[in-house]
Amino acid sequence: MPKRALIPPELREACEKAGMSPGIAADGFVFLTGVTGARADGTMPDGDIAQFHACFEKIAAVLAEADLTLAAVVEMTSYHIGLRGHFESFDRVRRAHLSDPFPAWTAVEVAGLRRVGAVVEIRVVAALD
Repeated sequence: MPKRALIPPELREACEKAGMSPGIAADGFVFLTGVTGARADGTMPDGDIAQFHACFEKIAAVLAEADLTLAAVVEMTSYHIGLRGHFESFDRVRRAHLSDPFPAWTAVEVAGLRRVGAVVEIRVVAALD
């Protein structure tokens, strides 16, 4: 199966400027680029919880391009600035968007993220089956 870029219409312009795809479908899986809560225009929502929800909404939009939902996610890595300070809030939001069986998950504390103002970046792998 040839690889296929997954780009929601609202992200097309930003992705063309950045020279990247938010998702690639290949070999039975969808691989997502790390997703922050930034809006399509690059602005960041106020507050950690708004960013967390925006991340999962953006992930869902990319997966929808492959006719998938968040239920297809099999692996997730989240990169956090201030992980211990917002872990419980992030976990509540994560549980609101994902369901059992929950994907494998690794949470990592980092010193910084590329997107100014971002407190989390999430990378996922989803199964096409």
